[in-house]
Amino acid sequence: MGARVLWAAVFGFLLGVFLRSFLPLGFSLVGFAALLAVAVFALSLAMRKERVGVVVAIALLALGGGILRMDAAILSPDLILEERLGEEITIEGVVFDEPDARETSTRLSVHLESGTGVLAVAPAHTSVSYGDRVRLTGVLRAPDAFEAGLGREFNYPAFLAKSGIQYELSFVREVEVIGRGSANPIKAAAIWMKQTFLRGLGLALSEPHAGLAGGITVGDKRGLGEELSGVFRTVSLTHIVVLSGYNIMIVIYALAWIFERFRAPRAVEFFGAVFIACLFALMTGLAAASVRAAAMASIAALGKITSRQYLASRALAVVALGMVLWNPYILAFDPGFQLSIAATWGLIAFSPLIAPRLWFLTHRSGFREIAATTISAQLAVLPLLLYQTGTLSLVALPANLLVLVVVPWAMFFSTIAALAGLALGPLASIIAFPAYALLGYMTSISSILASVPFAAVPLPAFSAWWLVVIYGTGLLLLRGRGTIEAYGKS
Repeated sequence: MGARVLWAAVFGFLLGVFLRSFLPLGFSLVGFAALLAVAVFALSLAMRKERVGVVVAIALLALGGGILRMDAAILSPDLILEERLGEEITIEGVVFDEPDARETSTRLSVHLESGTGVLAVAPAHTSVSYGDRVRLTGVLRAPDAFEAGLGREFNYPAFLAKSGIQYELSFVREVEVIGRGSANPIKAAAIWMKQTFLRGLGLALSEPHAGLAGGITVGDKRGLGEELSGVFRTVSLTHIVVLSGYNIMIVIYALAWIFERFRAPRAVEFFGAVFIACLFALMTGLAAASVRAAAMASIAALGKITSRQYLASRALAVVALGMVLWNPYILAFDPGFQLSIAATWGLIAFSPLIAPRLWFLTHRSGFREIAATTISAQLAVLPLLLYQTGTLSLVALPANLLVLVVVPWAMFFSTIAALAGLALGPLASIIAFPAYALLGYMTSISSILASVPFAAVPLPAFSAWWLVVIYGTGLLLLRGRGTIEAYGKS
């Protein structure tokens, strides 16, 4: 009964948020859902089917709650700025996220005094930090959706809205730091640690190895360059350089091994795991994949310290509910959140079915487990990836199998290289050689497979209803097999 209530609440709320994301639903529908919930519950009491009535009533109430939550999150236009669209203006505000430094520009997320979010596209190498109060001069405009290729359109305004941004300031010609504004000291410390770590990598390793090391350790993929980024997209390996759940869990499992080795108290192990998970999430700017992984890791650590069974599927449901409750925009407009949830669901649902069928693979270095999890995740995200990008990678499976097996060691030796770089400067290249070799192996394998003819096949756009059919069928087929309530890792 408890599980049914949980799933009814989760699916009802998510459905409400999703519908309100695209349709102008109002309070009348919410009121109707509430009245219908009362009627269903009363009818179930009369028919002595209280359990069914409770589940349906909760689903309807959660549906209404999802509609209300998304409705409250929709950003209202700034009437003053609306009148200045297309004009050059000067604004003042606080940089509320880590500046996104790219090859040709630096993107600054700025909160104005009114609370309105603006994305400023400043010149490259602009020296601005998180928390700075800045004065910017540029052309104000409203972001537009753009063609993503093969008939696909990317809803860029909604994607920015998930970060509280409504406007863009383009062609910025003046950037002046005029002081410090309000900033989260914990987030500021995490960003400082990340930048210090990346500086150490830059001193110890050359490019593109330093960029790849920064991606797999602290989720910084800006140093990869366009060419290597394109290679990783072709072979479907981008997930290893965005600090996905896989990378975070490697660190947490390593930390747990160290604690067990020294017989640390469970409380120390719990707070250590939660601290590391939250630190990595902050380093990525609270990206959806890292937040999901951090939350599930924290739940798993809590289950261990309280000696309670950890049901990964329920943890995933609770985490998804909490994240969408906090920021409803991510459900329909954040590809990272969608892929992270789909991949994790794939691990939970398919791994128990696939692993026993890979008996011919060795257990050494966790190769069989990596193979099972890779196949499971790829199966789960493939329909969504095809819908989002239209690119079918025919070499994704061998690329992931050959690369993921060395990622834990690459992360370890990259960390050693970064520390050596900070301590020894350019002299750290000798200590960094193991990291250099492993990172070189990863880039070589990726480049070789990406050069295979027809490594990636473009597909035309298709209706989102096919996703409903595919994932709905998958849920129905897995129902009753015991995999949905599987006990396992995230």
